[in-house]
Amino acid sequence: MEKIQAIRGTKDILPENIYQWHFLFDKFNEISNRFNYTEIRTPIFEKTEVFHRSIGEATDIVNKEMYTFTDKGGESVTLRPEATAALVRSIIQNSLNHESPILRLWYFGPFFRYERPQKGRLRQFHQYGAELIGSPNPEADIEIILLAIELIKSIGINGYTLLINSLGNEQSRANYRIALIDYLKNNSENLSTESRTRLEVNPLRVLDSKDENDLKVLENAPAIIDSLDSESRTHFDMVLKGLEEIGINFEISNKLVRGLDYYSHTVFEFRSNYLGSQDSFGGGGRYDGLFEQLGGKATPAVGFAFGIERLLLILEQIGGLPINNQHIDYYFILQKSDYYNYAQNIANKLRQLGKSVVVEILRRSFKAQMREANKIAARFAAIVGESEFLESTITLKNLNDSAQQTMSVEAFLNSLK
Repeated sequence: MEKIQAIRGTKDILPENIYQWHFLFDKFNEISNRFNYTEIRTPIFEKTEVFHRSIGEATDIVNKEMYTFTDKGGESVTLRPEATAALVRSIIQNSLNHESPILRLWYFGPFFRYERPQKGRLRQFHQYGAELIGSPNPEADIEIILLAIELIKSIGINGYTLLINSLGNEQSRANYRIALIDYLKNNSENLSTESRTRLEVNPLRVLDSKDENDLKVLENAPAIIDSLDSESRTHFDMVLKGLEEIGINFEISNKLVRGLDYYSHTVFEFRSNYLGSQDSFGGGGRYDGLFEQLGGKATPAVGFAFGIERLLLILEQIGGLPINNQHIDYYFILQKSDYYNYAQNIANKLRQLGKSVVVEILRRSFKAQMREANKIAARFAAIVGESEFLESTITLKNLNDSAQQTMSVEAFLNSLK
């Protein structure tokens, strides 16, 4: 019978690698707590309208990448392609923003997009993200960027570029959209087929193009920063000033727009040379209008997300992947299977004392058991033979220096308390 393979674009996280994921989760949990951000978990699927309303009908995600299906109740359901819209839905539904004027939230989990699998980009991928809800001020933008940088530093990544731009408020974007469309239509014969399509449905997305001909056209395209009104310009200037005075390095990128329709004002992105052409490993921005789009009251908000698979790729490239420190304290070696219950009773008491323990269950030879104990890097072999069984003792062999001693079980357990 043919073996069943994992679905294309998905990947098993195997026992030999899971400690790397634990490392990231634990670090991000620790740093998030330092900034007073609290974890939130939403379902991995939502009503499709959550993403249609928020992400934008003309985006690639909605048009080509969402995993959408009709459930048995006849409702259109979508596996979440991103977290922010789902998180906003949850805040509105559970009235979380009524409890405090400011919400600081973070999440970690799987997301789903049907796109061409490539290095660091899977159809089921994972993200860490953080959202700061309730403040319209530049201070919130600065805080969320500082959190992102502290997270990156906490896992040992120091070589990256922070790009930043402003999309301004709704009126500024409308003004820029008119100027950009006018410029691109005058140069449409030099645009790629994809960009000509985007020009008709979502012109700002042309700025994301990696096509060489498109990039030549975009060299002389109007910059959105020139369309900002005084309110938008003041907000952006205060963000930049704050980052400068705190000592954060950044580059202003006039072509940075991010891929989702709900962004406004500050947008930013983190890029690494270790990822090749797909060099972004995280980013975000402000989304002040999203709450109203999803049926809530007007609420300012700013957030970001990191791609976990991409962070792991960077760590691999720089030799920064954590070392697996998992170990077994005691491996019980049994001269006869008759001694299993005796050994397991001691093992349970050791586990209650916080020790990691394995008891032999394959009825192998003494030599094979010793080989296994060394293979899994156990600290001690706990040997149970006939004399140990009859005399309520245990023989401990230190597998580092081969020192060996026999003692009563009671004395042994007492020595660990």
